[in-house]
Amino acid sequence: MEPIVKLSSVQIAQNENIILNNVDLQIDPGEFIYLIGKTGSGKSSLLKTLYGELAPRSGEGSVCGFDLTKIKKSKVPFLRRKLGIVFQDFELLTDRSVNDNLKFVLKATGWKDKKKMEERMEEVLSKVGLQTKGYKMPFELSGGEQQRVAIARALLNEPDLILADEPTGNLDPTTTEGILNLLLDISKAGKAVLMATHDYASMKKFEARTIVCVDGAVKDAANINHFSDFAYK
Repeated sequence: MEPIVKLSSVQIAQNENIILNNVDLQIDPGEFIYLIGKTGSGKSSLLKTLYGELAPRSGEGSVCGFDLTKIKKSKVPFLRRKLGIVFQDFELLTDRSVNDNLKFVLKATGWKDKKKMEERMEEVLSKVGLQTKGYKMPFELSGGEQQRVAIARALLNEPDLILADEPTGNLDPTTTEGILNLLLDISKAGKAVLMATHDYASMKKFEARTIVCVDGAVKDAANINHFSDFAYK
């Protein structure tokens, strides 16, 4: 089985500032992985590299079959159709309903058949437990429900990889548990999930492979003493 993500000796930089060096990372289908590290340690830069916002300065890298070192800007949208991205602040369009938020993404990614679009929207809302909330506006939903909509949106195009950037950062502990269970279920269904987080308490409750951005490198937490120090801002 081919890995979803394969980085080898990758250097990540912004302008002339080297953020991460000699990054080796493999993520396989069905894996759930935490990404931790202090603010400014390179977590966001790593995620940006994976979704094609930042090109590797050197090394070799592929995501969902796309070569990150050779991909042209015109092809980046095709890479992103293989990804689902979930943000801390939901980033829903506040002037339209849940269904219209989902429809906007489907149209933007090339869907045209109205019946198939409706069926797909029903499927993803059902997966996140919001099958009766499609007509609601974002402001009518709780924070947890809005994040579930964001996850449903990320699932629309059957992505191979979910990149979740602090998805529980604005949520209470009970809601956080529900979102984590949902993301874990998605990985168990064969998708890969990489979740950047500072929520060490939840990490202890839901144990999984953990990687750490520290000292300009990406390391496996299993090889670091007291890695919990890196889970906080």
